[in-house]
Amino acid sequence: MSTPQAPAGAPASAPAQWGAYASPIPVRSAHLGHALASEWTKIRTVRSTMWTLLTMFVLVVGIGLLAALTLGTSEDLFSPLLSGGLFGLMLGQICVVTLGVLVVTSEYGTGMIRTTLTACPSRVRVLTAKAIVFFGLSFTMILLATTITAAIQVAVLGGRRPSEYAELPAGSVAGGEVVASSGQWLGATVGASLYVALLGLLALAVGALLRHSAGAITAMLGIILLPLLLALFMQTESLVEVQEALVTYSPLNGLAGLFGLPFMDEGGNGWNLLWVLAAVTLAALVAAVATAERRDV
Repeated sequence: MSTPQAPAGAPASAPAQWGAYASPIPVRSAHLGHALASEWTKIRTVRSTMWTLLTMFVLVVGIGLLAALTLGTSEDLFSPLLSGGLFGLMLGQICVVTLGVLVVTSEYGTGMIRTTLTACPSRVRVLTAKAIVFFGLSFTMILLATTITAAIQVAVLGGRRPSEYAELPAGSVAGGEVVASSGQWLGATVGASLYVALLGLLALAVGALLRHSAGAITAMLGIILLPLLLALFMQTESLVEVQEALVTYSPLNGLAGLFGLPFMDEGGNGWNLLWVLAAVTLAALVAAVATAERRDV
């Protein structure tokens, strides 16, 4: 076989094999770190992200302050010292859930997901990066808001006596005053933040499954609110067990339990429902990844 000849006019030292090109720019294999950097850039540069988290922060801290001032008008306390932080977080979680959905569905709505998957064809890597960045950012912001709110409750309500009709958790009274134990602090800050961040992560998985913003947000609102709404209409004796199960395992009851205010006496302290939510969220993420691998863009 004859050796390829260099084109006319080419220098004598030119290689015989023309067509092979060696880029002066070093070529590196893409990895999860690149996907994380990309998702972090996207989530922090979109104004709706920051406005949504700011709204959540204002709701949690603002309503927590109003609750503390309202409870502070009485010399006695009927509820745990840090329980005032629950009311703002019940509304603030809607912001986190909405953001979790939009992290995925906004790219499908605008068609930018094509650019994302062109740059990173591994859909598992893309969804993993979105989940890590969203969970880290949302958990940090919620933890900051709940910690400030808990500090407000202690500053405003500290030194109050327990009401004679109050049924407070163990360790809530010391020296005749209502106090917050280390476990209650952990539940009202870290536990509650993990719970709401997991709800947001579940919303991200639902958004990846449905690929439709309004549908995914509606589905998440149903998951959060529907169990309690159904339980309200189950007043017959034959449905008592179903009613109790719906209330006990409702997401709002899990959140309330972390503040020492379960809707039912056997509702637990919220940590058991936190692990249930973590398992459900993991299953939804696995389903989202499996579905993404089979679908076209």
